[in-house]
Amino acid sequence: MAAVVSAQNLGLTFSTNDGPVHALSAVNLTIAKGEFVSFIGPSGCGKTTFLRTIADLEQPSSGSLRINGMSPRRARQARAYGYVFQAPALYPWRTIEKNVALPLEIMGYSATEQAQRIRRTLDLVNLSGFDKKYPWQLSGGMQQRASIARALAFDADLLLMDEPFGALDEIVRDHLNAELRKLWAATQKTICFVTHSIPEAVYLSTKIVVMSPRPGRVTDIIDSPLPKERPLDIRETPEFLAIAARVRDGLRAGHSYEEVM
Repeated sequence: MAAVVSAQNLGLTFSTNDGPVHALSAVNLTIAKGEFVSFIGPSGCGKTTFLRTIADLEQPSSGSLRINGMSPRRARQARAYGYVFQAPALYPWRTIEKNVALPLEIMGYSATEQAQRIRRTLDLVNLSGFDKKYPWQLSGGMQQRASIARALAFDADLLLMDEPFGALDEIVRDHLNAELRKLWAATQKTICFVTHSIPEAVYLSTKIVVMSPRPGRVTDIIDSPLPKERPLDIRETPEFLAIAARVRDGLRAGHSYEEVM
């Protein structure tokens, strides 16, 4: 399958007043079209930084990174990805439909095309009928679904998601995990998903990338053997628990490596 994201010996070092901060080191990773890839690791390990390099919001210090065969800069100019942040980042003075329409307005879509895309994406995230509401009239989970709709509106093949459900309670998070699996199955997007939750990573993903403490390195890449159809109670099966244990072992191994260094 075609590589959507290809990183080779990728490194990133920030210059600060207190000296250099090594955020990423020797990251080698290939993400194929249609995969759902979760990144998990301790806080500050470079998960979000890696997403930001894909989005051309940060520039690598070494190695190479290609998005659909292009540089991150060209991929950004080609609108090759949608980005969902930790917070919904919706404009409170714009209705939900106007928030979803924002990238379409910037990209010059006609009013007719905007209306069609808004209707389609709100339906995908189960927000049909809430188009005239304002963000402050919706729950946190609904706001995050609106943010996902905005990222999907211009139909980019790649969706970057930076801990989008981290601030939600467990019941809402479980519901949105199940809804995101359905959305991924319906759209066949390639998804890069940052999380701190082992159950969330195992439940959602076709591939799990385990990262070490800073400087962020890949300590394990796990191809999930779980079936495409995943009811929430799959989390109680031996197969699920075995993958979760491997993720946990990978996280521990990363900490051990840091201590001996």
